[in-house]
Amino acid sequence: MSKQPTLLQQFRSFCFQNGISDLEQAIEYFAVFGGMGWDVNISKSLDYLIEKKVLKNYKYIHADITTTTKSNNVHHLILSALSTGDRREHSAFKKANVGRNVGENSIDFLVDNGFLTVDKSIEKPVDDEEISEKLLFSQPFIRFWFSCISPYYKGIKAGEYKEVKEKWTHLQSGFSDHILHQLSLELVKNSFQDDDEIEKIGSYWDKSVDIDILAKTKSGKLIAGLCKFSKSKAGKNDFAKLKEECKKSELDIDTFVIFSKNKFSNELKKEKSEKLKLYSLRNIKTLLEDLSEKDLLICKGKRY
Repeated sequence: MSKQPTLLQQFRSFCFQNGISDLEQAIEYFAVFGGMGWDVNISKSLDYLIEKKVLKNYKYIHADITTTTKSNNVHHLILSALSTGDRREHSAFKKANVGRNVGENSIDFLVDNGFLTVDKSIEKPVDDEEISEKLLFSQPFIRFWFSCISPYYKGIKAGEYKEVKEKWTHLQSGFSDHILHQLSLELVKNSFQDDDEIEKIGSYWDKSVDIDILAKTKSGKLIAGLCKFSKSKAGKNDFAKLKEECKKSELDIDTFVIFSKNKFSNELKKEKSEKLKLYSLRNIKTLLEDLSEKDLLICKGKRY
């Protein structure tokens, strides 16, 4: 299997190809169409584009995807479970109602064929029991397809889009948060390039704790962080919760980072220091600096 482009590479290509400069719009549209190399007319609404580019071309896209999945129902069930779940492997098996052996074989296939990548906790969990791995979709569009399109194939084939539209209405408000989380990891990684370079970055989880951002630098220092996507500002209580979760997980943290989609309370801003770094959407925009034709990924599939 050839190496998949990173999410950041896909995002930069998407923004350059479609001339998107508004960050929130870029993330929102990328969460649906990212990774496919399609031209996307951003002057049109997402609902309009989903119907025109996806629903109207369902049979062609379906044929292309099932050529790789071999129309295997287990693969499709697991992909649908992961697309709307907590990304944990065992949770997906339970949601898809498949046994562990069958599920693990399916995951191996989906990873080998470029649908998924394995995400492991950066530090070993404190629990002695086995902790489930998490999975990431290699392309944002595939996640959208298996969350909102694939489960409703009967209606789509009949030209009935009501179920799809209802599902999308339910998911839309927080659908791009997954992309923001991954971009926040890239931001943190880039932010420490000039100091003690980050060697590993991802998340941490065990039986009771889930930490959004955990990174280890070249010198062995740990960076822990949280991502807040709600409409409320990030505050001191969020910072306190992050520190408490790190303590529970026996993580000796050198630097804390907080990413907030909707800014920060004045109290938290006063806490900002070398030990606490605050990031917002404005900082994410630095990931799109110096876009040029060299960022454009070659589209290997069909452009619908």
